[in-house]
Amino acid sequence: MKIVYSILCLSLLFVGCQPKPDNSAIEAYEINSQTVLDNVEDFQNENRDYSQYASGFVMRSTEFGTRDTLWLEDMMKSDKELWANYDFKLAADSIYLLPGVNEDTRMLDGSVRHYTDWQVTRSATDSTEEKSAVIKLYESFDFNAEGEIIFQQVYGDFTGLFTYLNSEGEAEEE
Repeated sequence: MKIVYSILCLSLLFVGCQPKPDNSAIEAYEINSQTVLDNVEDFQNENRDYSQYASGFVMRSTEFGTRDTLWLEDMMKSDKELWANYDFKLAADSIYLLPGVNEDTRMLDGSVRHYTDWQVTRSATDSTEEKSAVIKLYESFDFNAEGEIIFQQVYGDFTGLFTYLNSEGEAEEE
């Protein structure tokens, strides 16, 4: 019986000495996910909160024919131009958040990825009719320890979208 109690005590000691799991990446992901959701809503409302971005923020441009790096000032200018020419509306229930991982360790790192569908509309003018299309996007956000966005990238066929919206013909969307 002493052996059983000894094994039981040693087992409890072993289990009790295990380090507490590190949930900091999951907790950071949860906080940063809310920042991303706010960011998406703010973009849709044409009122992005640029204080969510860190100084030194970098955005990777993935559009054909554009430079590969945008800074916060570039993004602010681009946002103004986009909002002046188009209306952006998030398709209902189309945002799917996923945790990101560190590219070297493949461990959760608090970054956030998402897939969304956006309806983009060019308003009618005296010489053109209103035109609308849906673009499917993948976007990722990396954060610093203070919860500010330090890196952002977005993938979608913007060239095709803007070519369609600015064309005069009535091409069919598929």
